[in-house]
Amino acid sequence: MLKGSAVAVALGLAVFANPAAADQYTDAAKKWIDSEFQPSSLDKDAQMAELEWFIKAAEPFRGMEINVVSETITTHEYESKVLAKAFSEITGIKLTHDLIGEGDVIEKLQTQMQSGRNIYDAYINDSDLIGTHSRYDAVVPLTDFMAGEGKDVTSPTLDLEDFIGLSFTTGPDGKLYQLPDQQFANLYWFRYDWFQREDLQKQFKDKYGYDLGVPVNWSAYEDIAEFFTNDVKEIDGKKVYGHMDYGKKDPSLGWRFTDAWLSMAGAGDKGIPNGLPVDEWGIRVEGCAPAGSSVTRGGAANGPAAVYALTKYIDWLKAYAPAEAAGMTFGEAGPVPAQGQIAQQIFWYTAFTADMAKKGTPVVNEDGTPKWRMAPSPHGPYWEEGMKLGYQDVGSWTLMKSTPPERRKAAWLYAQFVTAKTTSLKKTLTGLTPIRQSDLDTQAMTDIAPNWGGLVEFYRSPARVQWSPTGTNVPDYPKLAQLWWQNVAEAVTGERTPQEAMDNLATAMDRVLERLERAGIGGECAPKLNEEQDAQYWFDQPGAPKPKLDNEKPQGETVKYDDLIAEWSAAQK
Repeated sequence: MLKGSAVAVALGLAVFANPAAADQYTDAAKKWIDSEFQPSSLDKDAQMAELEWFIKAAEPFRGMEINVVSETITTHEYESKVLAKAFSEITGIKLTHDLIGEGDVIEKLQTQMQSGRNIYDAYINDSDLIGTHSRYDAVVPLTDFMAGEGKDVTSPTLDLEDFIGLSFTTGPDGKLYQLPDQQFANLYWFRYDWFQREDLQKQFKDKYGYDLGVPVNWSAYEDIAEFFTNDVKEIDGKKVYGHMDYGKKDPSLGWRFTDAWLSMAGAGDKGIPNGLPVDEWGIRVEGCAPAGSSVTRGGAANGPAAVYALTKYIDWLKAYAPAEAAGMTFGEAGPVPAQGQIAQQIFWYTAFTADMAKKGTPVVNEDGTPKWRMAPSPHGPYWEEGMKLGYQDVGSWTLMKSTPPERRKAAWLYAQFVTAKTTSLKKTLTGLTPIRQSDLDTQAMTDIAPNWGGLVEFYRSPARVQWSPTGTNVPDYPKLAQLWWQNVAEAVTGERTPQEAMDNLATAMDRVLERLERAGIGGECAPKLNEEQDAQYWFDQPGAPKPKLDNEKPQGETVKYDDLIAEWSAAQK
């Protein structure tokens, strides 16, 4: 824990010890530190010193009414209801933090980019747009802002190196474009209590010849799904399922795939945080210029690994999930595992941890500990060591060039306030979306770890770097992302084969890339499509796109969960 005197020296401030000398803003800061901002990685003196800087920096902006926006998740609800109020009282800036749907955030952002009209003074939007932001010249690069225009409103204790997700918000030019506000990973979820049952362990090993445990590969995941759905069938008199997913034709179906499903199968290239030259969307770059999605242009969006990924998604949805899952959206499917009839889920967002850990639900023990655990997602047969293994959502602060400078500065103060060490640990404990290493290292996180089913262990482990958001290969996220759900849905309904659906998707993405190339969007990082060649030419090259495997179902492989956690713990800093 950092002592207040050290922070005060860093800020060039005195620690206020005389209540009579404190004004209303200092009084407000003390009130919030005592009543809300506990625990913290800082002691109270250090918190006070940090907030004194905010009070001083906010003086020129007092009385201004600033509006920011984010999607609606627990972390942002806490910011909107609690931290915005605290910020207003401590700084005198009237802050309104709106909550709207994720798609609506993107729509507002796009409108502001295209019209130049200031709709919001700052946005929390996914770092999936890093390729867009770094090419369109509509977003203020934070690296430039903090060194120039925003230097006087950039906190000396921001401590960028403490953020665990900065590689995800850095453009091809090496500049930081967004500041992480919250992040959560897409992991494997399973019923630890069922997997520990000796009768089920014996039954599984007798049938498959290996241990029931956390699946390392998709072959094992499929075997476990088959086992619980068709062999176990019922537990405690209730029907159980070996898999959960969703399949309704809806924008959220696109996330199911763009959130790294193809890289989990192994479609892209090696590289952290994203595959290079071919990423998890199947888009190839030459240098930093997107060169194509189709196999004939060196991409992998319609290659054998991508078709395999879509095929397995459909097969498992139909064979092992509840029948109603095919008609569900992301939001509708999310709460289902907490109802107690799902054995495992390969594609599960840790944003659901808080709801999954509520006492009184069928998946939580009487003492508050979970009956479930989370673990690394298994990988498909095309996956190779050195590739990313899953997706991580990183909602990040984004400043627009179309926002008036004074409003931008005031909004930047709020962005730093809700990510500051003074407030970030309490926010993490509320929303379960950690952003700072200093928070992860606290005793508070150690104490809560048993209730969160592996979340703390995952984020403390070096394995977390294999989970990353959409990378810089995607030059226009809003335009390209909408193509996924429209094409994938046709394979889910049977209107197209998986190969036809991915062929159509790859062609549609290449058309968008062609339009961006003609417009010259992104300067030297603008798309520049490769000439089409026979697919075999590209299959003969190293890396992605990869030719079809003779055997897409190798031997299933599992690992004991407790051994995995011990391995993570040993590898922690």
